[in-house]
Parts: sequence; C-alpha cells; structure tokens
Amino acid sequence: MNTRTRVLTGTALAVVLGAGTFGAVSASATPAKKDEVKSDNFTTSTHLTVDAAARAAQAALKAAEKENQKVTVAVVDRNGNTIVTLRGDGAGPQSYESAQRKAFTAVSWNAPTSVLAGRLAQAPNLKDIPGTLFLAGGTPVQAGGAPVAGIGVAGAPSGDLDEKFAKAGVEALDK
Repeated sequence: MNTRTRVLTGTALAVVLGAGTFGAVSASATPAKKDEVKSDNFTTSTHLTVDAAARAAQAALKAAEKENQKVTVAVVDRNGNTIVTLRGDGAGPQSYESAQRKAFTAVSWNAPTSVLAGRLAQAPNLKDIPGTLFLAGGTPVQAGGAPVAGIGVAGAPSGDLDEKFAKAGVEALDK
C-alpha cells in the first residue's frame, strides 16, 4: 500500500469513527423527537400516602374503641384498591369485607354511604353493582372537592356509629 492510500484510508477511518462517536453521544443526550409524547395526553391525580391512610384508619379504630365497639376499618384509593385495612380486636368476620365495600362505595360516588343508601328507593338496581355496599359506614376523602380515597367502617351495631368512626378517620387527615 502506498503512502497516499494509507493517508486516505486513515483519514476515512478517522472520519467514520468520529461520526460514530458523535452520533452515539448525540443519541444518548437527547431523545428522538418521534419518541416524545404530547404532554396533554397525561393527567395528574392526587392519592393518599400509605402513612396518611394508616393514620386515618388508626384514628377511626381508636374512635370505635373509645365507645367499646369492635370494628374493621378499610381505606381504599380513588380506584377502589385497598391501601390499608385494620381489623380491631374482636371484630366479626363479616366486618372485613363490609368495611372494604363501604369504602369503595363512598369513593365511587363521592358521598357518604348513608346518603347513598337513601338513593336505593329511587334506583334499587344500584345494589347490583359489584363491590358496592349501600349501608351507612363509608365516607369519601376529598381533595379540592374530588374524591381521592374512601374510608369504610363495619362491625358496630348501627351504620350511624360506623359512619361516625369513618368520619373520625377523615378528620385525622386534617390535623
């Protein structure tokens, strides 16, 4: 190979390697425009933290214990997924599922379940919606008027007491 061929080959090789390195650095520094998604395709939502949910559940359970009631407390997120459930000492076996369903119902309709129970007279088929329970004892947790969670309590001798304890859980979030 003559000198001229070696110089041209070396130059060409340097150009190729330089372009490859520059391209790799450029590709890793910024994403390709075609991969970007418009920001108006997303929403932001508010959720309770696990700590806040546990604090609310504990406050509801303590309110029940002060009145010698054996209850279960459930806190669900906006989508009805359980964040925390506390089964108080001596709470009946049916109270676990009932508390979860009351919490789900309250957050789904953004209303206390005692209010929703009254709506059954006008729309009796509401009770057929899976996962719901239209008995007093559930209350929504709101942020800016929108439901972000639900607290359900079950096991006291009346729904009014269950709901009173659920509201104590909501009030604990304001402290």
